[in-house]
Amino acid sequence: MIPYYHRWLRRFPDFGSLARAWENEVLHAWQGLGYYARARNLHATAKAVLDRHGGNFPQGVEQMRQLSGIGKYTAHAVASFAFNQSVPIVEANTSRVVARLFNLRQSIDSNPGRRMLWQHAASLLSKSDAATFNSALLDLGALICVARKPKCDVCPVKTSCRAKNPAALPVRKSRPKTKRLIETHALIVRRGRILLEQSRHRWRGMWILPPLVIDCLERSRFQLRPVYESVFPFTHHRVTLSVYRRPALKRLAAGQHWFGSIEEVAMPSPHRRALDALIGTTGNLSATRAAQKSRQRWLES
Repeated sequence: MIPYYHRWLRRFPDFGSLARAWENEVLHAWQGLGYYARARNLHATAKAVLDRHGGNFPQGVEQMRQLSGIGKYTAHAVASFAFNQSVPIVEANTSRVVARLFNLRQSIDSNPGRRMLWQHAASLLSKSDAATFNSALLDLGALICVARKPKCDVCPVKTSCRAKNPAALPVRKSRPKTKRLIETHALIVRRGRILLEQSRHRWRGMWILPPLVIDCLERSRFQLRPVYESVFPFTHHRVTLSVYRRPALKRLAAGQHWFGSIEEVAMPSPHRRALDALIGTTGNLSATRAAQKSRQRWLES
């Protein structure tokens, strides 16, 4: 994560630079991290901080929670680490520690369980130097009070822990089964340019290979084989991305555009990896005349 963090701050060193950027620039800078709604929320928050708070990030937890994408955990984390306020932090690591310390038997992803986690976390909090305490709690969960094999023999708070079987905590609801999806897209190249479509759904605002619908008749008639396939996870899904070569269209659909270079285009990683594999890693379809002709012959063969 650190290289992404430094690149982001070099590109957007303050709220003003982020607020003034185009969405495509923001999504391109975020590219590779996934969860693109977070990039859009950061963009919207930067604009709100500039417009409503004079460029200064608000210090009140409730004010923070009025900003896009900032929930209770994020607001408390910022209040604690940026402003050293005495507020608890509940996330994956600290919730595991707190659930075991108090032997919490309720599911932590239920509303009553979440409320009890926050109450217990608040009861542990010291009135001063909350940032150091919360940081220590995070480290305890990440390094000692780990999920599968907690290192109870070296835990500095084992005498205060009420859990009789720490590895069985915290209790969670059963996770939904992973669904398998197949998504088909078209590779369309003409005169050294590639056709992309701006997504209106999962990757809203980003550019993807045009979606392709292949009916059963077409599949059996032409015995189509993809020129590229890959598998990637997405939330509770495992998606197979299949790319098929297609001839150039006579008329573009809404949201479609020809690109001579994809280097500065905001694209989700699965689609960029597909294009890197199919046309090379330069991202420039016309880098040299010879390379262009070679790619064109291959793509249209």
